[in-house]
Amino acid sequence: MFKEWRHRRAVQRVKPGDGRALKRFRWWQSLSRALFHLRLMNDDGRQTVYTVDVRHQNQSSGYVKAHLYLDGRHHAESKVPAVFPVQGGAVEVRTSSFGLRRCHYVTAEGAEFQLIPDPASAEGRRARLDRSHPALSRWIGFLSLIMLVIGLALLILQLAEQVTRAPEGLAQYVGTFTSPIDLPAWGNAVVGLCAVAASTERALRLRYNGLLDGGAG
Repeated sequence: MFKEWRHRRAVQRVKPGDGRALKRFRWWQSLSRALFHLRLMNDDGRQTVYTVDVRHQNQSSGYVKAHLYLDGRHHAESKVPAVFPVQGGAVEVRTSSFGLRRCHYVTAEGAEFQLIPDPASAEGRRARLDRSHPALSRWIGFLSLIMLVIGLALLILQLAEQVTRAPEGLAQYVGTFTSPIDLPAWGNAVVGLCAVAASTERALRLRYNGLLDGGAG
């Protein structure tokens, strides 16, 4: 029931577009813009192209907008999380601190399909790497996961040490805890940067885990 209510709220946030033309993706927008396409076939055999355009830099204003283009023209816009009604279903868009976490076409029957990233975008280049070098792609994905797990483990150890050493903390019940790993300030900074890089790489593949990727933010 909550999911249906959230879906309706997202649909109500959708505003009509102004018909402007879709701008081409530029190489310098790799980390600030996501562009995904959905091609559907009409009953008359004509192909319709929906395009989702998200500018991440708008997060500085407290929210991000997703724009939907229909055959190259601005069709609708909405704050994220966004749900755009389209032919045969809806396009759902959600973001994280590092990029997109969801950009899927959900049919009326409930089937889900991820939209295709624009070849010029960072997501498109990451998808091309996955197709051309699948083994390397899997290793990169595995390394990203390991980096996030290590970062989360270190964070838990440091928090446990701080909590048990705080005045009127848990020490009187469980004793004090000393982390077996004591990194200098620069070491913590390196771990943090690696976690951000790992979450960014996962966002290029629309992979998201609330515990791992959310903790990195």
